[in-house]
Amino acid sequence: MTHQDTTPESTAGATPDAAAAVTGTGSTSTTPTVPAASANPGQWGRVDEAGTVWVRTVDGERAVGSWQAGEPSEGLAHFARKFDDLRTEAELLEKRLSSRSGDAKQSLTSAKHLRDGLPEAAVVGDLEALGALVEHLVQHAEKAVEEAKAHKEQARTDAVARKEALAAEAEEIAAEATHWKSAGDRLRGILDEWKSVRGVDRKTDEQLWRRFSKARDAFNRRRGSHFADLDRQRAASKVRKQELVDEAESLTESTDWGATATRYKDLMAEWKASGRAPKDSDDALWQRFRAAQDAFFARRSAAFSERDAEFAENAKLKEALLTEAEAIDPGADLSAAQAHLQRIQQRWDEVGKVPRERMRELEGRLRTVADRVRSASDAQWRRTDPEAQARVDQFRERVEQFEAQAEKARAAGDEKRAKKADEQAGQWRVWLSAAEQALADR
Repeated sequence: MTHQDTTPESTAGATPDAAAAVTGTGSTSTTPTVPAASANPGQWGRVDEAGTVWVRTVDGERAVGSWQAGEPSEGLAHFARKFDDLRTEAELLEKRLSSRSGDAKQSLTSAKHLRDGLPEAAVVGDLEALGALVEHLVQHAEKAVEEAKAHKEQARTDAVARKEALAAEAEEIAAEATHWKSAGDRLRGILDEWKSVRGVDRKTDEQLWRRFSKARDAFNRRRGSHFADLDRQRAASKVRKQELVDEAESLTESTDWGATATRYKDLMAEWKASGRAPKDSDDALWQRFRAAQDAFFARRSAAFSERDAEFAENAKLKEALLTEAEAIDPGADLSAAQAHLQRIQQRWDEVGKVPRERMRELEGRLRTVADRVRSASDAQWRRTDPEAQARVDQFRERVEQFEAQAEKARAAGDEKRAKKADEQAGQWRVWLSAAEQALADR
């Protein structure tokens, strides 16, 4: 079998599908279909008596080769299989474009190569339908190239935006962060994410990297400065806490319980305000400080326990005095009752302190007895007060004086003066009534 290009000698009509694809009378929005040539190769070509193989096109017949090796039908079948190979290649390319698998530019190159080779292709089949399919593939590939380009540009824009955001976050951390561990962890996380962001052009990437690197360096310097200051502060805190421990240890034998307890409270406040020393020193100094404080308060607790026992005994003595005081009867002999109460109060003071929780109860009971004696004394005084009647007489005289002044002023036509005198008479009348009532109650 040999192949050679020849000039077409006759014209054949195109298929309806191919004509629609070329003339625009059919839809090009869907993928054109191409029939397999091997199913009926005689529909698309022929072999003449000289062995020349022809394919039919809308422009007429075109010689595609020569067949001398066997039956003409075998020749047509051979060229039809070659057509089907092109058809298969085109369909595979369409699948790659539709599934977006593969490089769009390479697909476009393959589609153009198919299109450019069709006019001289040594095949027998529906060339118009295949041409329509290949043209569709070119358009599809061109669109895919544009989409890939737009996608790449969008990906670059997104990548730049993400790295700008990461750089800005790093700058914010460098300027404001004080939670050093979490901030340092976040900067490492930013670096890992930075490495995963692709598609930024080299110039932009270098500019953004300088921003991020500068921010990270600034954070490291600020963090280093912070911890250097912290080391200095902790050294100073160690010195101060040593002084506090020395003073706390010097107070453990004090018996000035109130003042020393207050000073320990102040020392604790100063301890907290002095900050942390290096951990090993801080723990050791704290143990010494607490030991000194505990020793003092243990001694104070023991002393207070002894004192409480004494106070409890004092409470029993005062209860006995109360029993004696509550038996006093001021109504029988007021003078004797007063003298007896005075002797009890003197002995009460000599007994001393009682437990704090008993003070109000015991003092209240003694106060009740004292109030009862005092009430009896007041009642007796009121009954024998010579000045009470004199006050009543004096108030009555003042009422009469102001009433006379009011009548005199009214007779003279001076209503203002008369009104004032009436008001004064009314006030003295109130006082007179109170004095008379007090006198009547005795």
